[in-house]
Amino acid sequence: MTTHIESEEHKALRSAVAALGRRFGRDYLVQTVAAGRPPTELWSEAGKLGYLGVSLPEEYGGGGGGITELSLVLEELGAAGSPLLMLVVSPAICGTVIARFGTEDQKRQWLPGIADGTRLMAFGITEPDAGSNSHRITTTARRDGADWLLTGRKVFISGVDIADAVLIVGRTEDARTGRLKPCLFIVPTDAEGFHRRPIDMELSAAEKQFELVLDDVRLPADALVGDEDAGLLQLFAGLNPERIMTAAFAIGMGRYALARAVEYARDRNVWKTPIGAHQAIAHPLAQAHIDLELARLMTRKAAHLYDAGDDTGAGEAANMAKYAAGEACVKAVDQAVHTLGGNGLTREFGLASLITAARVARIAPVSREMILNYVSHQTLGLPKSY
Repeated sequence: MTTHIESEEHKALRSAVAALGRRFGRDYLVQTVAAGRPPTELWSEAGKLGYLGVSLPEEYGGGGGGITELSLVLEELGAAGSPLLMLVVSPAICGTVIARFGTEDQKRQWLPGIADGTRLMAFGITEPDAGSNSHRITTTARRDGADWLLTGRKVFISGVDIADAVLIVGRTEDARTGRLKPCLFIVPTDAEGFHRRPIDMELSAAEKQFELVLDDVRLPADALVGDEDAGLLQLFAGLNPERIMTAAFAIGMGRYALARAVEYARDRNVWKTPIGAHQAIAHPLAQAHIDLELARLMTRKAAHLYDAGDDTGAGEAANMAKYAAGEACVKAVDQAVHTLGGNGLTREFGLASLITAARVARIAPVSREMILNYVSHQTLGLPKSY
């Protein structure tokens, strides 16, 4: 599926990551989910090979590439059936924010470990009462001498149990009634007053989801990332890569499901003919392939704009890429299950669990409806309804 518009370096990266993905494969991920543990072996191996840190600066142990390269890593692991969800969070969001806005000490402390996989950072923005409206975030930070005291709640925070710290989005108390001034804090998961509770999910994933309660968590002054007054800029520096990486996650999953369906449609014979010879089977699979390819193209555009420093252009393209990839993934998975008929619902073929997983890309990190709001308001200039 690699196209001629990619550089030789990108083709080589795809090929190398695909080989790693095949070495672990879908069975590895299914076993880790069944055991209720994280995909530590694949994460460590990807770190050692330099794939986790490919987008981080070379002077801090990274590969010196961009979100373009990191999104290729996630897509190819997904296409092999072993996506790493925390790639979206630790290097793409947290690593990017710290690399762009962190102090020298923060960069030295966190980036080498994030790059080689020995340290992991989660990201906490979503709140029970705020949902998609980040302006209603109530997690507040107030000064206490030289320190900060952080209080609030977060939900659907991935991988907190395996993280060394969480990059928490709060706001300074005096900004509660004024303009949104989000602030980003590095909060160690062993901090006093930091509590986590697993959320019981029907989602089949190796990474667990958590609710967090921060009860006057005391943080030193240097826990603040970047400028107290530049929060919105810093926040979106992390959210655009999150959308691009979610698109790559969805495309990889869609490619995996489609490949299984195509294989089955070629091999399964009914009335002396492979079922893939029938257009009722073949055409929907062809459409799924086209939709995935179109989403890949938009994802590549978004990553290119982001890496070129065009935050505004990247914002629009990243939203469109995430929307297109989410839709393409859901359709590809649905069609793959349908192609296999009853076999599509068996554990042996392992596609049914992807039905729930595919929905994630439509819902998180921003819903398809909020993206349509964004495009109608920001791109088309239509009046705002919210």
